[in-house]
Amino acid sequence: MRFKGGYNVLFQGKPDGAVQTMPEPEKLYLPLRSERFHFSSLSVEEGQQVQAGDVLATDPDNFDIPLLAPRAGRVRLEQAENHIVLESIEGLPEHAELDGREILHAEQKAGTAAAKREALVRLGAWQFLYDAHTQALPDPTGTPQAVIVSTVSLEPFLVRGDVLLHRRLLNFTRGLEHLQSLLEYQPIYFAIPDIRSEFADLVRNHIRGYAWVKLLEIPLVYPYDDFAILARGLELSSGNGPVWAVRTEGVLAIDQALTLDRPCLTRTIAIGGTGVVSPSHIEVAPGYPLKAITDKYVFEPNPRIIDGGILTGKVFGDEALGIGTECRGITVLPELKEREFLGFARPGSDRGSFSACFLSSLTHRIRERLTTAMRGELRPCVSCNFCEEVCPAGISPHLIHKYLYRDLIEEAAQARVDLCVECGLCSYVCPSKIDLRAQFTEARELIEQDKREAREAKAREEAVEETSA
Repeated sequence: MRFKGGYNVLFQGKPDGAVQTMPEPEKLYLPLRSERFHFSSLSVEEGQQVQAGDVLATDPDNFDIPLLAPRAGRVRLEQAENHIVLESIEGLPEHAELDGREILHAEQKAGTAAAKREALVRLGAWQFLYDAHTQALPDPTGTPQAVIVSTVSLEPFLVRGDVLLHRRLLNFTRGLEHLQSLLEYQPIYFAIPDIRSEFADLVRNHIRGYAWVKLLEIPLVYPYDDFAILARGLELSSGNGPVWAVRTEGVLAIDQALTLDRPCLTRTIAIGGTGVVSPSHIEVAPGYPLKAITDKYVFEPNPRIIDGGILTGKVFGDEALGIGTECRGITVLPELKEREFLGFARPGSDRGSFSACFLSSLTHRIRERLTTAMRGELRPCVSCNFCEEVCPAGISPHLIHKYLYRDLIEEAAQARVDLCVECGLCSYVCPSKIDLRAQFTEARELIEQDKREAREAKAREEAVEETSA
């Protein structure tokens, strides 16, 4: 595969490879909204006692994907807005681990691929799947043209695939077998970093035993792990049908659901950034109190806490009380109010920049202590072309920005703003600090809305013509 653009962003605060288990909380605060889901159809009542794995709510607009109770407890619907609260929490029962030597391959369960897909939805594993082109949830009854499985996570600071794979490689390969059993003849592309290490070679050796898996080695450059970039590089056009995409945690969830028939009730997430006292990976239940995590790991008195990675995550709002079902990482930065005048042009050996005006460009790559203070000041585009150099989609962000600034939506569409993968690199390297990512996201939504309205208008015209005929 050939890749375009890309740029590695190196900051202090990278989580280590150990996974710590957080203590069981007194309450869980389960958000009813996440990036893709809105669990608007409640399945429980105030005061109801539920068991771990029971359905609390579903998303009627996303194939009735369920929000599962991560633990047994009592339901409270009015304690927190847009949350389901579980109190009187009971810990998960202990399960004896299966002997890996006795199940080297996935168990052959009775039933069809359709029954397995239904089980994945019911047990909370299907929500780990994505459409590579749209990032939406794939239709559980649909047929993909291909599947992309990725163990690579390049955005700081999200949970890493290698951390999840250690000691669970057998579970992962069983999950791959289950995934393959859902398909007919569609290929599975397996993305792995193009590095040489003892563990990486162990993973390669495991995967080479599967003739139906096509190995795909990716340079460790952000955002080459992006599903849309991988799908385009493999020439998997969206016009030929959906492309399923799943990360390491999703394959492990598939194994847990179909091998052990257990719901997916825990998440491994990363907590990192320069505001964290000990950047780590932690194992928590969805709904785990955000305050309990920040009290333990955050030392900054006035932090900015981000749900997700440093480039694409969103700031937790004041109403956020617990970890959502799609959370993969928490990023914490010092919140600084003062800005540096012409800071983008001030040379320094301790700060990184895409431009060559910093002394660090003459030395080794550094891990910088990032804060929320902007390096520079807001100003018009200077046409430096930095954004075009790093863009992995091969478009011209500065040109599209100028179209959007003049409200030339049609011209922006012709410049292929729809190819933007929202990686955030253009915004990061911009010396004028223009939020290009937000502009392009809004523009894509407007263009899609116009297309949808045009389709609806055409359908109405055709209906009128049929009626009059």
